[in-house]
Amino acid sequence: MNKLQDKVALVTGGNSGIGLAAAELFAAEGAQVIVTGRRQDVVDDAVRRIGHGAIGVQGDVADIGHHAALAAMVRERFGALDVYMANAGVITIAHSAGVTPQEFDAQFNVNTRGVFFGVQSIIPVMRDGGSIVLTSSLAATRVLEGHAVYAGSKAAIAAFARNWALELRARRVRVNVLSPGPVDTSILAKLGIADSDRPAFLEAMASMIPAGRLGEPMELAKAALYLASDDSSFVNGIELNVDGGMSLT
Repeated sequence: MNKLQDKVALVTGGNSGIGLAAAELFAAEGAQVIVTGRRQDVVDDAVRRIGHGAIGVQGDVADIGHHAALAAMVRERFGALDVYMANAGVITIAHSAGVTPQEFDAQFNVNTRGVFFGVQSIIPVMRDGGSIVLTSSLAATRVLEGHAVYAGSKAAIAAFARNWALELRARRVRVNVLSPGPVDTSILAKLGIADSDRPAFLEAMASMIPAGRLGEPMELAKAALYLASDDSSFVNGIELNVDGGMSLT
């Protein structure tokens, strides 16, 4: 316990799914947690669930001004940031032939542009020796049907991490990638999967995973905590697959 005692941690997209689970765990481990999300009501619900004095900020990571405002808030209220988890993401499943420019831009604006400019904005207020965790996806390295644009938007994340790990070495800021496989979160509903089809979908997905099941958000949160804390003090520039072995199939 208390692996993040007296640390300040910011989780984008910390209002649901993996981000919310990570925020809950970071707070339980002693961190002052800040979460962001696009909907104020959902952010407020997340803050109540996280407890421990968590702070919620409404905003869209595709908006560069949002990142500047976050950095200014961190500097004013806390002086510096210890952990930055760039977790916010969106996905639209579609065969490449049917992808619209709007769908393409939406995914790259959040998943790629949002990560890059989020880190760019937050670095000046990161404490030396801090940790940056970037959430990518198994889809970046394993071909999944209908995931071409999403995969492309996430594939850049590992390249960002490798470059930043070297760019920030003088400040000892570590940059690592968390790469989840299928996880049982509310995003499944956003993919258009009806409740009646959910059991069959989960069974089909589980059959592709050596572990025989989907991951749970808290399992990903524990991996994020490892990368965020001093437990991984000699780990830098890696991509950690937390996918039940699916990347092997």
